[in-house]
Amino acid sequence: MSESGQRRPDLRFLFAHPAHFFACGCGSGLAGKAPGTFGTLFAWASFILFRPYFTDGQLLFLFAAAYLAGIWFIDVAGRALGDPDHGSIVWDEIVPFWLVLLLTPGGWLWQLTAFALFRFFDITKPQPARYFDEHVKNGFGVMADDLIAAGYTLLLLALLKILVS
Repeated sequence: MSESGQRRPDLRFLFAHPAHFFACGCGSGLAGKAPGTFGTLFAWASFILFRPYFTDGQLLFLFAAAYLAGIWFIDVAGRALGDPDHGSIVWDEIVPFWLVLLLTPGGWLWQLTAFALFRFFDITKPQPARYFDEHVKNGFGVMADDLIAAGYTLLLLALLKILVS
């Protein structure tokens, strides 16, 4: 059990079903502390690795597919863990942050700013993200609140870009 009283998944859980593997962020969600932050860091690192091989259009298509598949991944893993938004489920951080990185201006400072803003909005859950977090207890709701956090992140990044230009 973790400090929050939740069953903490292990490697056996991770590899028991493909949905568990992806819902738990390919293992990044197994972090003992701050799994959402580790999931977002995994998203950042993996984006840097695969970005050069795809066009923007291809990535948008892949991200849409990953988002839709994520609804199912999270439903399956959430049922197995007894909590639809268990802390170890981080696919909902990964896919929206990939989208943020795709739309973020170039350079590591912009990416770092995007990371900090995304984590802030993911943690604070401004409306309507809070509505989905509190009332839609399934894969759709879990994915939706982070997509909204991504939207807030992109909006603030756009405003910052205007200010510094």
